[in-house]
Amino acid sequence: MSAAALLPTLAVSATAVAALMLATFAVGLRVGRHSVVDAAWGAAFVLVAAACVLTATGDPVRVWLLFGLTAVWGVRLAVHIGRRGRGKGEDPRYERLLSRAPGNPHLYALRIVYLLQGALVLLVALPVQAAAHTTAPLGPLAALGVLVWLAGFVFESVGDAQLARFKRDPANRGRIMDRGLWAWTRHPNYFGDACVWWGLFLVALDGSWWVLLTLPAPLVMTYLLTRGSGQRLLDEHMAGRPGWADYARRTSAFVPLPPKRGSGGTR
Repeated sequence: MSAAALLPTLAVSATAVAALMLATFAVGLRVGRHSVVDAAWGAAFVLVAAACVLTATGDPVRVWLLFGLTAVWGVRLAVHIGRRGRGKGEDPRYERLLSRAPGNPHLYALRIVYLLQGALVLLVALPVQAAAHTTAPLGPLAALGVLVWLAGFVFESVGDAQLARFKRDPANRGRIMDRGLWAWTRHPNYFGDACVWWGLFLVALDGSWWVLLTLPAPLVMTYLLTRGSGQRLLDEHMAGRPGWADYARRTSAFVPLPPKRGSGGTR
């Protein structure tokens, strides 16, 4: 893999992601809520994977495998978040952020929400972009990566489905979801998301140790899910709810572990 071969991939990816984020910003202005950007997050990765297909010089099997894995994950996430946010108002996270905006809050949102998320997409997707120029055939590490991706995808999609079903039941209003995968980790969707990107990294790494230079990508994604806008903020938001303290005490914060027994028990 050479830097010269990677440059067109980076350029096409950046152009596609920037166009998507600007279009999403226009939609956000029209509907009056900038949380629409959350649905664009998964879609942006699909565009990057498509750019890799268009500019690839490496093994086509690896390129199409990474495209397929990224697209399945990204489309499911975009559809899920889009459905979840339909008919709702602005996300409290963005309300708090924009309330502190210096100057025009919409231009501030464009810089801090849309364009920053676009830059993070390009960073996190670096292994996929680099692997588009790996010529070696797939090996055992790629198989391991697919298994890690699959475990993460199952955790994320099943966790989201369990939570959505729980919320649809009026009897659960005001209650803490502590069933299914949510009894083993407070954030099965975030844990699954992290596994998806570590799996993609392993597939990308297979056949080219130069991809090790993109190790910051899955590390950044894991940080975002645990200490950035994921686990930490959601835990802070939920901290005052009845039953949360007991649930947090007996349930692993991120990595799935058997639930602890004690007050409140497990369900």
